[in-house]
Amino acid sequence: MPHQQPPPPPPPHWVLELNSPPVPKPKSSNIQDPPGYSAANTGSKRSNASSKQQPRKAPTTEETDTLKLKKSWELALAPAKQLPMNAIMMYMSGNSLQIFSIMMVFMLFKAPLQGLISTNQVFTRFETEGTRGRLWMVKATYVLMQLVALSLGIWKVNGMGLLPTTASDWLAWETARQPLERAIIAL
Repeated sequence: MPHQQPPPPPPPHWVLELNSPPVPKPKSSNIQDPPGYSAANTGSKRSNASSKQQPRKAPTTEETDTLKLKKSWELALAPAKQLPMNAIMMYMSGNSLQIFSIMMVFMLFKAPLQGLISTNQVFTRFETEGTRGRLWMVKATYVLMQLVALSLGIWKVNGMGLLPTTASDWLAWETARQPLERAIIAL
């Protein structure tokens, strides 16, 4: 006698609810739909295919140039957004010569120098005929922000005592003074 398997149990109620679209509720007249929501989008897939939406019109070159200029300003001000974090990290790393503080200072100098070297490469994707005349101010701001980040590194190196800013740092190049008189103790 062949052994027959019992039929599988019916799926749980939540699976049935998940696979079937929700029952439309009557719309209350005092509550408006949120922006971007339309009741036509909530039906089944067949109703979505039948209701054709207007394709979005292509942006004009002026709108594209304005958007590119806004994005370039965001990119130009990005180094300034990192300054508070870098300043706190430099303050917390201390002024002693340790591997951690030396590596922090190295990274503080490396990022702005790379940014200064690659300034034109950073902004090439934003350069068009419409933005070329207005992009020089953005580039100047970017360079200024990188220089401010470099000045933070110089401040840290000075705090560590690695900058020769006192007269005692230049004693090797000083000549010995010749005394005008010599005093000898007579006994």
